[in-house]
Amino acid sequence: MCSKGFVKRIVPFFLTFAFGLLVASFFVSVALPNFSFPNRGWRRHQQYHQKMEFENQQLREKVSRLEKQLVDKNNLDFQNLDLDVPPPALRAVPHRR
Repeated sequence: MCSKGFVKRIVPFFLTFAFGLLVASFFVSVALPNFSFPNRGWRRHQQYHQKMEFENQQLREKVSRLEKQLVDKNNLDFQNLDLDVPPPALRAVPHRR
């Protein structure tokens, strides 16, 4: 007797569940999701990073070379150059209400 009540409750549940999956499959995929993500261009990112590092190093060398040329040309030392810059002039700004 107990199994008869169990079947009466479980069979309609599974039929309804199967029908719901059938209807849902028209709108969305009911397959298991794929969690194996590709590397998403990691190699391209790494190459870009290396290229930027190389360009930065070239720019540092160029700046250093140009500073040295300027120092040699003008006998200036940028590290010990003392430039006194006056503070900006203060002017009264009218207050708006």
